Amino acid sequence: MRERLFDLGLWLLLCVPVLLRSDPNDGGSWLQVAAGVTVLAGCVAVSRRWPLVALGATVAASLPATLELFTPSYSLALVAFGYLAGRRQEHTRAALWLFGAVAGTGLLLTWVTRTSLGQWFTLLLALALAVVAPWLIGRYVRQYDRLVRSGWELADRMEREQAVVADRERLRERSRIAGDMHDSLGHDLALIAVRAGALEVSPDLGPEQQRAAGELRRAAADATARLRDIIGVLREDDAAAPTSPPGETVEELAARARASGLAVTLTPTPVPTLPGMPGLALHRVVQEGLTNAAKHAPGAAVSVTVTQDTSDVRVSVVSGPGVTTGGGTGTGTGLVGLGERVRLVGGALGHRVTADGGFALTAVLPRNPPAPLPAAPTSARELDRARREVRKGLARAIWIPLALLAALGLLMAGVALWTQARSYLEPADYARLQVGQTLTEIDEDAEDWPEHPLDGPPQAVSAEPPGMDECRYYRSTMLAAIPVYRLCFVDGHLADKAEVP
Repeated sequence: MRERLFDLGLWLLLCVPVLLRSDPNDGGSWLQVAAGVTVLAGCVAVSRRWPLVALGATVAASLPATLELFTPSYSLALVAFGYLAGRRQEHTRAALWLFGAVAGTGLLLTWVTRTSLGQWFTLLLALALAVVAPWLIGRYVRQYDRLVRSGWELADRMEREQAVVADRERLRERSRIAGDMHDSLGHDLALIAVRAGALEVSPDLGPEQQRAAGELRRAAADATARLRDIIGVLREDDAAAPTSPPGETVEELAARARASGLAVTLTPTPVPTLPGMPGLALHRVVQEGLTNAAKHAPGAAVSVTVTQDTSDVRVSVVSGPGVTTGGGTGTGTGLVGLGERVRLVGGALGHRVTADGGFALTAVLPRNPPAPLPAAPTSARELDRARREVRKGLARAIWIPLALLAALGLLMAGVALWTQARSYLEPADYARLQVGQTLTEIDEDAEDWPEHPLDGPPQAVSAEPPGMDECRYYRSTMLAAIPVYRLCFVDGHLADKAEVP
């Protein structure tokens, strides 16, 4: 409804100049008014869907009135539809083709009607000021509106992204909880199962105590299985490995494992330390290797070796084949999470079965981890792109009219020089002219007679000699408008020659 009211108001406004030209004494008629009102109504009706069609129709209605294009009846319509074309048209190529077609049509009509090129220059000037300039302003307004709209869209997107980030942080926290349970509780339960298994086969205990130790071992294994199920609920499939293992040194970890019954050998002592995330990853690799040895190879000897060079630290946890006491089998999620942790710090993780049936877990960790790549600021990049488009639109709105005016000035200067060259009379030819010669004799006697005289006398010439049938004016120089040569004829014979003013 609002668009219809706007179109109706625009049509009524554009019809005012047409109605003012309805006076027959002013060169108008009611038939022309009716035609103009009808054309404007059709232009307004199609301006939303085909804005260039409306602009072209207005230009077509203006050209029959005058080749100078800018008419009192349609001047306001040219400005309005030029602006709306820039405001509503998505692409610019069609508009540029239309402007070129108008200029070419004006030049063709000028040649057909044998009118002066000055009218075509006036058409180009009117086209630049009344059509192209409003079109560029409309383009700028369109780009600015797009920038504002992009800003609101980016704000809405940022709100949605913040909600997504909050959800992702909650999932990460669940993953951290799962990792902590796996790292700490799983490790401790595995050590409890190892101690209970050792008590179950100890000859120093009676049958009742051994049976209780066996129940304790099975309970620890069941608790480990239930813990693994809980971790499966908390951990997302695509969740990153946790990055916060318990805060203890590798020496303390090995000592705690020895106290639980594992035969752990740690070399060298003290273990080389790594700062930051690589140090946490080193601790996590050793902890996972000891946990796997306690779960899958109880009673086997475990060798932990840490070596270093100038750029890397290598850690190896090797366990031999153990005495099986009914421990459960793992799902491999611990190694997957560990591999992700090592990868995040720029290292590499490997594992294999040894020749004697044991298991080896190795990792290479860099001393200086690579800096994390910053997240690409999508919203800022898109906003910057929108701003660049607006700046380009503003620049085009400035330099295109200036370029058109400069080109028009150069063209007018070139045509003026060409016209002057066609009306230039050589001083030697002027000196040879004799009063009483005919036009035919003058043309035969002159070496290079000019093709056309000037359109009229210069402003400095006040009066012509009386009694002359015709006076012609020719330029005496190429660079100045005056003085000029005046040749006056009576009955086809040269009656007077003079250099004026």
